[in-house]
Amino acid sequence: MSFSPTPDPELGDKLACDAIEMVIVPRTHDLGGFTVRRALPFAKRRMVGPFIFFDHMGPAVFRDGNGIDVRPHPHIGLATVTYLFAGQIQHRDSLGTYVPINPGEVNLMTAGRGIVHSERTDPVLKAQGQELHGIQSWLALPREHEETAPGFDHVDRDGLPVIEAEGKTIRLVIGSLYGKTSPVPTTWDTIYADVALAAGARLPVDPETEERAIYVASGEIDVQGDLFGEGKMLVLRPGDRITLTATRPARIILCGGAVMDGPRFIWWNFVSSSKERIEQAKDNWRQRRFDIVPGDEQDYIPLPE
Repeated sequence: MSFSPTPDPELGDKLACDAIEMVIVPRTHDLGGFTVRRALPFAKRRMVGPFIFFDHMGPAVFRDGNGIDVRPHPHIGLATVTYLFAGQIQHRDSLGTYVPINPGEVNLMTAGRGIVHSERTDPVLKAQGQELHGIQSWLALPREHEETAPGFDHVDRDGLPVIEAEGKTIRLVIGSLYGKTSPVPTTWDTIYADVALAAGARLPVDPETEERAIYVASGEIDVQGDLFGEGKMLVLRPGDRITLTATRPARIILCGGAVMDGPRFIWWNFVSSSKERIEQAKDNWRQRRFDIVPGDEQDYIPLPE
């Protein structure tokens, strides 16, 4: 989705659990009946591994012909990851890709040197009404891949590894965890898992990954006596192993990866290790030098001025 510059999320209260470095309380935005909670970027924590942007979309119920209508907009220097718990989004991009995103599937769109895409609700679903709930995140690309050719990867629900045991269901979206490896390609050490926990279920989080965060999408979890409800991102200290327990049925996202190879700048939909490259991308979009989206050529989001 298109990112507009907004104030950073606010930090939560100090915690008793030493294994948690900080708690990020996302800033909430109402997009006209559709709520988005933005956990990253954050003033005191710009990234967790390669994750430089993290939005929790919904849950929302669209009726009366309403839905998602994100017009064509550009990206550079990042990969978008779209993952839904409920609903559907129609993805189109300047590579000619046209694919619906359904719950339990993953879209990885690598912008590299530049891509344009749109995200909309299918007209039939608009007429019927639908729920929409999910996570949209951006991964910063390593310096050596910032100017790579754009690409697109889609893995359906049956293509992602699933681990089920003792009241937990773990769907591995990206990377390697708990003895399984996702088929989604990456250019940096990255982990991303969707974890559903029954009440009382326990989840160990090992320290092998350098930077890790837990986002509570629904329900409530207990970490060494500290309770965290929906809409909290817990950034874990490197090297600490923790075990969390669901106090009631919960849905969490476990994400992170290796520390990035240097800082990144972010402006609107552009990410780069170079401010000059972002200025170039701004001018290219202003002058309409990016490729168009086949099937969605007539509309676009102007550059914020």
